[in-house]
Amino acid sequence: MSARFWIANFLEAMAAERGAAANTLAAYERDLVHVQDWLGDQGLDFTDAQKADVESYLVHCDTQGLSRATRARRLSAIKQLYRFAFEEGMRADNPAVQIAGPGRDKRLPKTLSIEEVDRLLQAATRHGRTPADQQRNACLMQLLYATGMRVTELVSLPLVAARGDPRMLLIRGKGGKERMVPLSPPAREALALWLATRDDQDAAARAQGKPVSAFLFPSRGKAGHLTRHAFYMLIKDFAVEGGVSPDKVTPHTLRHAFATHLLANGADLRAIQTLLGHADVATTEIYTHVLEERLKELVLDHHPLAKD
Repeated sequence: MSARFWIANFLEAMAAERGAAANTLAAYERDLVHVQDWLGDQGLDFTDAQKADVESYLVHCDTQGLSRATRARRLSAIKQLYRFAFEEGMRADNPAVQIAGPGRDKRLPKTLSIEEVDRLLQAATRHGRTPADQQRNACLMQLLYATGMRVTELVSLPLVAARGDPRMLLIRGKGGKERMVPLSPPAREALALWLATRDDQDAAARAQGKPVSAFLFPSRGKAGHLTRHAFYMLIKDFAVEGGVSPDKVTPHTLRHAFATHLLANGADLRAIQTLLGHADVATTEIYTHVLEERLKELVLDHHPLAKD
């Protein structure tokens, strides 16, 4: 069986059995194609590579200067491919089962202060060529900070999920898993204003015989909704307009700010895990370290005995 056949069958199983998202499948495919290209240069493929060959590949990645996170991700893809191949009888052994990963760099996520978030929210209400654009931008930012959604979850929200002045929003996350998140009063207000504008836009489209979008944040693009890249560029514009360093601001930074601010104000870690849609609370625990670092900075900056 060819390497392409191995990869195609593995990706099909990931999509069917685990509900893996398109971005996840694309990442697996890129990593596994890279592995197979290297194996091919050694006169090998997935069918005859041994443990020593996989380890040699990881050494090659290290010498190429790839980060620990990238090497760990590549090894994870290899392990999952070989586990799938073993279970499906494509190979009688699993050469990667006993290989230990390089681990990941323990870097704390970037976050924003409450004041910086306020400036971004205010900038969003002013940014846009038309009042409709400004209302959409305000709604995007209010929903993002109020819920801690992933950017893909935000831009692909269906219109029906926002109907009826909801106190809670149903979000479909990774692997098709659903969760409920509460909306803050400012988020509900921004959502109501944007929905009224969306309804006017839909009415005008129907009057002209044009189709209407099923998404809360529609776009003329192929996806039918605002893309992640388009929102990424928008949030950089909000940062510039709000006087916040653009280097600090990404859609995911707002997700980190959501979690960090909740924790700082006494929210339970398990509740934050549920709101973020983390499968493992260990992923959520990183925010306790962010809070510890902020408290340390606070003491060093303001305690009289901490100064020279």
